[in-house]
Amino acid sequence: MWRYIGKRILLMLLSLWLISTLTFWLMHAIPGDPFTSDRNLPEQTLANLQAQYGLDQPKPVQYLIYMGNLAKLDLGMSINNLGRSVNDLLADGFPASAQLGAQALILATFAGIVMGTVAALRQNRLPDYTLMVLAVLGISIPNFVLAPIMQKFLGLEWDLLPLAGWGEFDQTILPAMALAFSPLALVTRLMRSSMLDVISQDYIRTARSKGLPPWRVITRHTLRNAIIPVLTILGPMTATILTGSFIIEQIFSIPGIGAYFVESISNRDYPMIMGTTIFYSAFLVLMNFLVDLAYGLVDPRIKLGSKEVA
Repeated sequence: MWRYIGKRILLMLLSLWLISTLTFWLMHAIPGDPFTSDRNLPEQTLANLQAQYGLDQPKPVQYLIYMGNLAKLDLGMSINNLGRSVNDLLADGFPASAQLGAQALILATFAGIVMGTVAALRQNRLPDYTLMVLAVLGISIPNFVLAPIMQKFLGLEWDLLPLAGWGEFDQTILPAMALAFSPLALVTRLMRSSMLDVISQDYIRTARSKGLPPWRVITRHTLRNAIIPVLTILGPMTATILTGSFIIEQIFSIPGIGAYFVESISNRDYPMIMGTTIFYSAFLVLMNFLVDLAYGLVDPRIKLGSKEVA
């Protein structure tokens, strides 16, 4: 197992290096830099700013300098937020983004598992049809369309929840629901399909024939095996939730990392673009790694680092 973990860590580092390298060169492939678009700057001022941020150096030199700083976990100084480092900005915005993402992830995962289980156990009945219609809507409607609709009805029309803001728990409910709706629909459909496959297996029929209570057959035998495909998508689903949070944070005025990411692109804030991209990429590869480790806990037959199943 430790050999497998060591290999995965090396692959994670390699992935992050490739992502950072690709992002750096694609970002600098666009003509100009963050300062050349402002034609009102005097030539000497422009030269001083480029020198301050190392943009007067050849691109290979800039790349080597940046990678050297990155190895020391130094993401550089933000161009758009003068006097503040990217590390500080990420540290300020991460708590809000993490809270929003965690709430949405928990809601999407647990509600999706329950809804998918109910739909499978009531196959071709009213609960199944109703939940599948909701799942199709969840997959079809983007969160940036759903969020204003929820604001209109739950906030303006019915005055149940705050429209925007951050700090109180009730202000997190609307954005978490909007962010979780699409992943919840995905988990519901996947869980339903997995449950239908598992409950048709011979060992489930055997458990039922022994006279075990239905709830015990479901919790002890069915759910444990049906939930494995859901674990498989937890890593990518986390990335989906975090990516969607860029827009949701803007709509609900949440002071998270998403605002910095959007602003950095429009203002060509190179250090901030690199910092947010690397941060989210590191989070994604870490989540995929943790999901792989969770396989062995959920199903002891799965052996990490081996293609064989005990």
